[in-house]
Amino acid sequence: MSARIAVIGSCNTDMVVRLPHLPVPGETVLGGTFLIAHGGKGANQAVAAARAGGTVAFIGRVGDDAFGREARSALEKEGIDVSHLLIDPAAPSGVALITVDARGENAIAVAPGANARLTPDDVQQARDLIAGADILVAQLEVPVETIRAAAVVAASAGVLMMLNPAPASPLDDDLLRNIAVLTPNEKEAALLSGVPVNDDNGIIAAAEALRKRGVQRVILTLGERGIYFNDGILHVWMPAFHVRAVDTTAAGDVFTGAFAVALGEHQAPIDAARFACAASAISVTRPGAQPSAPHRSEIESLLSD
Repeated sequence: MSARIAVIGSCNTDMVVRLPHLPVPGETVLGGTFLIAHGGKGANQAVAAARAGGTVAFIGRVGDDAFGREARSALEKEGIDVSHLLIDPAAPSGVALITVDARGENAIAVAPGANARLTPDDVQQARDLIAGADILVAQLEVPVETIRAAAVVAASAGVLMMLNPAPASPLDDDLLRNIAVLTPNEKEAALLSGVPVNDDNGIIAAAEALRKRGVQRVILTLGERGIYFNDGILHVWMPAFHVRAVDTTAAGDVFTGAFAVALGEHQAPIDAARFACAASAISVTRPGAQPSAPHRSEIESLLSD
């Protein structure tokens, strides 16, 4: 039986421009290709989980507009349950403006739209869906009080919660104590822990500080360096797969979605992390957010190689 994954979070439309380099303030850079793709960290993670083999349901809001209808249809085509992807008549769908340089690095500006109107009441309406999941996945592109409400529902139902704390935002200990897996990058880990993350010692200290605040497992995603895993017993540096990066936009989202599936299948956490690293590595070789998420067969092929 496949892992049952509930994802609560954002659903956006991404508008992507490839550039020779990212502009500095006041600079105009003539770009190359332009791409419109489905995105939003929540929807990205839902698609990544579905393609990795999970049975996925999504909780969120979109506007009553073309972007919202197309995003909803795209998720349905991935086999994702969108019965709790609400249509908001009072706000437009979220959009993200993304620039990507020749090395695959990006800069992103987001107008959240309907995402900002996802409420704790919406969580209560999805209570049974969350309680029936193996893993609940969340991010911070919807209001934090909504994520906090989801964490309480998950905890009361004995459902593991995985939080990708992006974009970076301060979080209280009551929320962090309900998090089974936290997947920050270095900047997010520094903000949440209060520890400068400038070197390996800083990475270790930040992870320890987050565990002391109640998080069960901390996985720092380190880009091309791989990950650092700390669950209080295992302290593991796992290198990234060597690939040529084209676009890193959704790498963290793909990692999170794939890890949730593997953990929901009761793979050992380290094996789940390697599975997720493989998925993330494949994603950076492709442009776009959701289009870059690999299917299960591709992940297993890279692992076998």
